[in-house]
Amino acid sequence: MTMTSTPRELPHQPWGRVRQSRRTADRLMKIIATGFTFVAIFVLFWILGMLLVKGIGGLSLATFTAVTPGPGSEGGGLANAIVGSFVLTFLGIAIATPIGVLAGTWLAEYGRGSQLANLIRFINDILLSAPSILIGLFVYVILVEPFRGYSGWAGGVALGIIAIPVIVRTTEDMLNLVPGHLREAGAALGAPPSVVITGVTWRAAKAGMVTGVLLALARIAGETAPLLFTALNNNFWFSPTLAGGVSNLPVTIYQFASAPYENWQQLAWAGSLIITVSILLLSIVARRIVAGGK
Repeated sequence: MTMTSTPRELPHQPWGRVRQSRRTADRLMKIIATGFTFVAIFVLFWILGMLLVKGIGGLSLATFTAVTPGPGSEGGGLANAIVGSFVLTFLGIAIATPIGVLAGTWLAEYGRGSQLANLIRFINDILLSAPSILIGLFVYVILVEPFRGYSGWAGGVALGIIAIPVIVRTTEDMLNLVPGHLREAGAALGAPPSVVITGVTWRAAKAGMVTGVLLALARIAGETAPLLFTALNNNFWFSPTLAGGVSNLPVTIYQFASAPYENWQQLAWAGSLIITVSILLLSIVARRIVAGGK
């Protein structure tokens, strides 16, 4: 007589209840995250829609050809402010790019693990999160007050200081992503470190580095506070030497938006739309460059 053993039923374990609670918590977190995502998207499209509705009405040929109007005058445009913003932004990025790229390269290639590099990273993080108005006040003390006047050069320096930390951080991060065996291959061929950096690592990380420059450009394109202390503004074409106040879109928007004149307010909306579209296009170009690099 053979006896067959039947599988013994295991006692009920409480893990089912734990898994169910985890499923509930997971669903709840998904609902909350999705809800806040839709709220953020709604606010973003609300702002963009308001800019489009109110900004398109102020766009015309005169917006890009006429200078900003005086108080109480009719018409006018933003030509001098647009050109002034372009000049100040170009100055800022021209100052920041070589400093930021070289500093980021030193941190990634030469200063790995050193105390000096850690100190520079710490200072860079502070500058990255520092209020822009403090940078404007700093440049005012060193460039505006000693020369007894506002200037586009001071505005460019202020914007450059704001852009430097962005380029430093992006350059270092992109160079750290370059595989080490590429550097070793260059060194094995007898190339000095400077040649390996410029010919191998920079070339491998160029898409990310260019993206960092474009992101810094978008960062400073709409800055207002530092320009209030440095370049200020005017309603005319600025001097070729950039001495005196230099008209620019951010400060013009700040002044026109709070003015009692209807045409000034309309131009403020048009200027806001121009800056927003410009930054959006720069962000799209940066993403395309990264995608192409990958």
